[in-house]
Amino acid sequence: MLKISSGNQLRGRIALPASKSISNRALVLNALSGNTLLPDNLSDSDDTQVMLRALQEMPETIDIGAAGTAMRFLTAYLSVTPGEHTITGTERMKHRPIGILVDALRQLGATIAYEGEEGFPPLRIVGRDDLEGGELSVPGNVSSQYISALLMIAPTLKKGLRLTLTGIIASRPYLNMTISMMRDFGVEVEWESDNVINIHSGSYLHRAYTIESDWSAASYWYEMVALTQDESPCVILPGLFRESLQGDSAVCEMFRPLGVETTFIDSQTVQLSRSGKPSKHLELNLIGQPDLAQTLIVCCTMLGTTFRFSGLASLKIKETNRTLALQTELRKLGIVIHEDGDSVVFWDGERCEPEDDPLICTYEDHRMAMAFAPVCMVRGSIRINNPEVVSKSYPNFWKDFPCS
Repeated sequence: MLKISSGNQLRGRIALPASKSISNRALVLNALSGNTLLPDNLSDSDDTQVMLRALQEMPETIDIGAAGTAMRFLTAYLSVTPGEHTITGTERMKHRPIGILVDALRQLGATIAYEGEEGFPPLRIVGRDDLEGGELSVPGNVSSQYISALLMIAPTLKKGLRLTLTGIIASRPYLNMTISMMRDFGVEVEWESDNVINIHSGSYLHRAYTIESDWSAASYWYEMVALTQDESPCVILPGLFRESLQGDSAVCEMFRPLGVETTFIDSQTVQLSRSGKPSKHLELNLIGQPDLAQTLIVCCTMLGTTFRFSGLASLKIKETNRTLALQTELRKLGIVIHEDGDSVVFWDGERCEPEDDPLICTYEDHRMAMAFAPVCMVRGSIRINNPEVVSKSYPNFWKDFPCS
């Protein structure tokens, strides 16, 4: 348990972690190219380090812990890499669905068996480098990591892949990130239409690659600037690209109604400052940025800004059921949020009796810890249970956090 208290000032230059989304894609693409030189500025997050060890060591049993990205990407990678492996993870990981990806890979000819419950890890995979490929359809509203996993192995298939995404497409920015990086590594891939991606068979090129800083990690600094009692906060965040591959770079626009101004000092350095009063109400579709949901929801409730956020169906299959976790922990702070259907979370200002000294549970979810930490700037202090979970994406978060 960690108790943090807010400092009086919020000013400084913060070295954010590198993007784990880009890092993990770069590692897979680099491995598929056969390059032994690693990309520069790799994330030091747990998720990326797990991926790196797995690709370098390739043990018979690969334990990826709580790293969902590694589970999805490695399942596809192992399917097209000769050898036999079991891939497993934490108890929570064994209850995170992977059946849609496994079914898709089996349609392409992959040999994958469930070692436990049908539709969930652990998996036994017999890899081969001669899968046919061709035509494939998958739901567009599933985790973008399933789709990105299929996209990245597509050039290794004899016939490439023509992938049709049915229904609403969730997290399109992450798919565009994957496609852009695949092109950087030398393969042909394009959106044939609004819901069809065509990937030609071919070989990835060896190339040097540098990872940009993580806009998702930056979102917690946006929240701090919004909530701090410092009347003139100033936070400088280097390594954030103006022309970013990351969908979460939309945080610039999403936090403007909450009183946070973004200024690019140069093409790769951001300065955050306070600008105006927060809006009384905010409505956003977060289907492309679901990882910003916790940050925005907690921030809005602390500002007294009512909200209605849509596009959040995927929150239930993240590290925890994030919708339920948010409802439970915000009640401890006297806030009552609600769901409207499967994909909408809203707050109309309803409150309940808060706990005197609440202990925020993190549910093995790094984003729960980091989203609730800035609450201390409003309440004076807050207690966070299992604070070490931040190592999943931002290992130095507590060192960087401006507490007294």
